Amino acid sequence: MRSDELGQELHALVERLYPLCRSITGDGVRSTLAIVDELIPLTTHEVPTGTEVLDWTVPREWNIRDAYIADARGRRVVDFQASNLHVVGYSTPVDATMSLDELRGHLHTLPGQPDLIPYRTSYYREDWGFCLTQRTLDELQEGQYRVVIDSTLADGHLTYAEHVVPGQVADEVLISCHVCHPSLANDNLAGIAVATALARRLAGTTPRYTYRFLFAPGTIGSITWLARNQERIGLLKHGLVLACVGDSGALTYKSSRRGDTRIDQAVRHVLATSGRPHRIVDFSPYGYDERQFCSPGFDLAVGSLTRSPYAGYPEYHTSGDTPDLVKPEAMLDTLDTLTDVVGVLEGDRNYVNLSPFGEPQLGKRGLYDALGGWTDTKQAQLAMLWVLNLSDGGHSLLDIAERSGLPFTAVVAASDALLGADLLKEI
Repeated sequence: MRSDELGQELHALVERLYPLCRSITGDGVRSTLAIVDELIPLTTHEVPTGTEVLDWTVPREWNIRDAYIADARGRRVVDFQASNLHVVGYSTPVDATMSLDELRGHLHTLPGQPDLIPYRTSYYREDWGFCLTQRTLDELQEGQYRVVIDSTLADGHLTYAEHVVPGQVADEVLISCHVCHPSLANDNLAGIAVATALARRLAGTTPRYTYRFLFAPGTIGSITWLARNQERIGLLKHGLVLACVGDSGALTYKSSRRGDTRIDQAVRHVLATSGRPHRIVDFSPYGYDERQFCSPGFDLAVGSLTRSPYAGYPEYHTSGDTPDLVKPEAMLDTLDTLTDVVGVLEGDRNYVNLSPFGEPQLGKRGLYDALGGWTDTKQAQLAMLWVLNLSDGGHSLLDIAERSGLPFTAVVAASDALLGADLLKEI
């Protein structure tokens, strides 16, 4: 598939998922996962309401059929059918008539962005409300309004899903994205689309690592996954949380809590050598699910990859976060970056130099002759010298690439040539 075709396919998935009303539980999540399951096989998990997960409890399941505010003439002035952002997520059922003054306490707007609807939730406190544009609120006349929220909040399940690409070893790379937001395209439908595309790129391969893709509602979903997988957490060696990966902003990498893990090093190297505009930011316990994976009890090697970071663009958590905000070329660029990161994780090795006393003679082994076929002979020669010098068992190929300033691919090619000449041994 050509790059432009793949970018359009990614965008088409965002558009298809966009109308669904998702929350941290409910049929919107299930419908979303069913669509992803058409592209990659998923294992879906249903965790009952009331299940204790670490310090949390799986909440009741929320579903909604309709909601509106109607004026005295019966005209819907706020309509869930027009935008699922109009209803505060997890709103309890309502069917009442009240004055505008009574209603105001349940209305949410963005006065500084008067044409946008905000995204609001009330997950763990029973309440109800509507979100609307400030302009709509300003136009409402005093009088009586019919207020209806046709929803259910009852015992049910929290739903999450996994897709696993088996590797040669049991050690895992985790790719996680959240599936709890309603009609918000960049946050986080773009993450779902890119994660799915990466899984499809790995399909049919036998990578060294096992790759686990997690599609779960934010916060409570990752906490539930961690609670249910504590005995195998030690297998998780590297991880990335994907969010907001489809806008036009520069790529942003938020480091793991430790900041010096192999995934931190790999992403930093890929971004630094790619020529892409990018930012590296330190870990903070605020943002997406990296804060759960990096909580001190787990302290996993999990960073976060975004374009515009958490709350970092004007349309964030508003009705302005539409498929038009998401760019096919931006999602494709994120996907290609992830593919390069996977390439580094897969190709990284530790070697020991079998001829460490002085520089081995490369000419008699035909290595100088082989350089004639390289596009950059000087770089290739330098890469061989760096690999020989730092292959002491304590430096990986990624360490060597970082220290030398050479592309990881050049270092790997050099190590392959030296292996072929029996000058290196993998440890």
